Amino acid sequence: MAEPLKNAFSPAVVAGIADDLARVTPGFDQAVFLRQATTGLIDLELTARGRHVAAVMRAHLPKDYHVALRALVASFGPPLTVTEGFGMTVFRYLPHANFIAEHGAKEPEHLDASLEALHALTRRFTAEWAIRPFIESHYDHTMRALSRWIEDDSAHVRRLVSEGTRPRLPWAGRLRCFQQDPTPTLALLDRLVDDPELYVRRSVANHLGDIAKDHPELAVATAKRWMRARDTAERRWIAAHGLRSLAKRGDAGALSVLGVGARPNVTLSRVTITPRRPRIGGRVMISATLTSTGKRPQDLRVDLVVHYAKANGGTGAKTFVIDRVQLEPGAELAIEHPLKLADLTTRVHHPGEHRVELLVNGERLPLGAFSLTR
Repeated sequence: MAEPLKNAFSPAVVAGIADDLARVTPGFDQAVFLRQATTGLIDLELTARGRHVAAVMRAHLPKDYHVALRALVASFGPPLTVTEGFGMTVFRYLPHANFIAEHGAKEPEHLDASLEALHALTRRFTAEWAIRPFIESHYDHTMRALSRWIEDDSAHVRRLVSEGTRPRLPWAGRLRCFQQDPTPTLALLDRLVDDPELYVRRSVANHLGDIAKDHPELAVATAKRWMRARDTAERRWIAAHGLRSLAKRGDAGALSVLGVGARPNVTLSRVTITPRRPRIGGRVMISATLTSTGKRPQDLRVDLVVHYAKANGGTGAKTFVIDRVQLEPGAELAIEHPLKLADLTTRVHHPGEHRVELLVNGERLPLGAFSLTR
């Protein structure tokens, strides 16, 4: 079984934080800090551990926020020199991010100092969650800072501009202002779409995916605009990644951007679903042959859609990517997809009919159904 993520933020990590703070803070009571910060720690989940230690930090650092902030930043270790492979060790800075997020936006006279602290922090961990209270409370000032940071030498800082403004950032509250109107963030993404680092471009793609959930037509139009301006492999990857959810749903605009929007000329044959009455915990093999009936080569995106039975009697669709292929006239694509039916933390199976279909360039081709039993 995988080690729980929360264990990466252990009492030993807190002891290291205590050493760092004692080094830069005169009169810092290291023993009391460590005792208070580790009390009850192992009973908390990861994010709660960060909040708990941040609260103890506030009690032990100088009362003057600006002085406390200077000490906090002075305690930082060296910045990251890579954009991948650093694992969970960077989560030692989770309380530092919580400290700035919790108190910085409430101290407007020290706003610039707080933003500079986040600039320093994100080169060691990430400030993608911590920047959001500043966007909400000091919108204009924070957006001007983010606009400047697009030109920063650090890929971690540039990524923060995109990641921190995502409307639907995981593990964070939604930024409703950008859900309603993503135009301000698109102005930032326009300047980051050709960033030399994949680390940054991946964030741009994920941000585009967030926009696609609330404004699908705008997301498609943005990807088209980027591709018209410069059709590069990097921009094509961003479009494919950012529009992937729309493409899985068969959205015509998204499929057109990805070059698979034409109506397919195909036939289905040799369709099998075995067994037809599988049990929960077992599996089903879904097979079919797709034959091109067009007179020219066809670019096809082929997905498998399973309509899972739900406890309330309804169904919920799940799309599995099968292939992106070019079929010559008369050519065949053999499809074989094993479908596991064991319960997972992300999906509980229920008895009932499960319809199955192919999605070929957005066009639905029914394959049949199987009846799941206990």
